[in-house]
Amino acid sequence: MPTIRVELFEGRTPEQKRNLVAALTEAAVKTLGGSPESVDVLLFDIKPSDWSTGGVQWSEKKPSS
Repeated sequence: MPTIRVELFEGRTPEQKRNLVAALTEAAVKTLGGSPESVDVLLFDIKPSDWSTGGVQWSEKKPSS
């Protein structure tokens, strides 16, 4: 079964992470078959200063209105 790697900005609560892991696990089992115990989900918290899009770090982007 799959290992699902998720990279996201730091700052999510433990509850949000639990909910995400549960939803991803459920979707993998529903789509691919198997059991929840066979699905691995890896969460990687990344600082906005360590993530860039279009040559601009997310920590430098201005919030959209």
